[in-house]
Amino acid sequence: MGREHIHFVTGKLAESSLRHVLAETSLAADFDYSVSVLGISVAALMTPEWVARFLHPPTGTTRVMLPGFCQGNLAPVEAAAGLPVVRGPKDLRDLPEWFTGRARSREDYGAHDIEILAEINPAPRLSREELLAAARSLAADGADVIDLGCNPGETWREVGDAVKGLRDLGLRVSIDSMNSDEIELAIAAGAELVLSVNSTNIDRAIHWLAEVVVVPDVADTLIGVEQNYQRLREAGVQARIDPVLSPIGFGFAASLGRYLEARKLFPEAEIMMGIGNLTELTDADSAAINVLLLGFCQEIGIRSVLTTQVINWARSSVKECDLARRLVYHAVTTRTLPKHAEPQLVVLRDPRVHEHGAETLEQLARDIKDPNYRIFAERGELHVVSANLYLHGTDPFELLARMQAASSRPLDASHAFYLGYELAKAHTALTLGKDYRQDQALDWGFLTVEEKSHRNKSDGSQ
Repeated sequence: MGREHIHFVTGKLAESSLRHVLAETSLAADFDYSVSVLGISVAALMTPEWVARFLHPPTGTTRVMLPGFCQGNLAPVEAAAGLPVVRGPKDLRDLPEWFTGRARSREDYGAHDIEILAEINPAPRLSREELLAAARSLAADGADVIDLGCNPGETWREVGDAVKGLRDLGLRVSIDSMNSDEIELAIAAGAELVLSVNSTNIDRAIHWLAEVVVVPDVADTLIGVEQNYQRLREAGVQARIDPVLSPIGFGFAASLGRYLEARKLFPEAEIMMGIGNLTELTDADSAAINVLLLGFCQEIGIRSVLTTQVINWARSSVKECDLARRLVYHAVTTRTLPKHAEPQLVVLRDPRVHEHGAETLEQLARDIKDPNYRIFAERGELHVVSANLYLHGTDPFELLARMQAASSRPLDASHAFYLGYELAKAHTALTLGKDYRQDQALDWGFLTVEEKSHRNKSDGSQ
């Protein structure tokens, strides 16, 4: 094959930056290139149909690359160019990583072998409609088994009906109870797993014909685990072991040691970890905690976790665990660092923050011919650029006042609201260390809610 020639399509305002990036990237990635600067200022406003009308790649082009924000079916561009057409990254400053292969390929990414049990607690307090809705949501987020958390000291007489309702939805069900009467009602209706069994209920557990989770007889020890596990196995009962995770300040480190000890004692046993004891009981966002715990599980062969999402900071734990189990599987099985592989788990801050620099923004102010405002957030300040105008500062209110003072016409209510909204996003990005792009949602990982651009409605940008 000959040397690749890629034809890049961009708007007028991004031309200078694109050519600067390509000068180095083309050498590092070994390709030739050409650039089409179409008659539009903001590349994000391009549509494939519009690009197709004006695109004329030079002879020898092997493929065409459109800006990442150019949305829609690329078929019209491919038909017009007679060449393969791809979207590049949404930020042209990511092109070096895009081409040189430092961005990890995701083609072989996503496998996992850790099962997620998602507990609904307290299940007996929910109406049937509420219970089924909660279960559907948990399953959609990645739960493999719906765990019904029961109330100690009570017997949930309707548990069988609840289990049947979940089974009718095609869901797998476990029952979280030490009440044997309650457990047997659930098993009869189709529950496949019982949490938990120790010396207090093992005599009945032998006859349940369901898989069980063995827990210690004495808290913060492994007392009773070996004896009860062996007895269940001899009776033909499938069993997992849970040494029980302790909260920080109540034996957390020692409890991790018990999981390591259990793996040595039972090298072939299935082990489960209830991770809610950390995520629900620690004043910290749960995503990173879930990654660490699942990383521990992956390394020592714990193949199921029980999680809850009751407290607000852990309200998305099931989805976090689903993403985390893929990341840790990838890291352990490929012997690579769990880095630059799962951007959806980077929620609070961004993996990198790009900067244009003062010189580029000043040049942009000289190049722009229209009065519309472009907003940037970098180097600890908010920056506003328009035709022959470059303002920067840390206070969005003060910046807006300076924008109004510099304008030849007063801002109407719609335009002022738009600018205020964008300045608020930019200020949030500065506060948290996130990348800000005007008219685009801030990147909150898997929690991101995409925004519809309102720029052309509020200020007529082109």
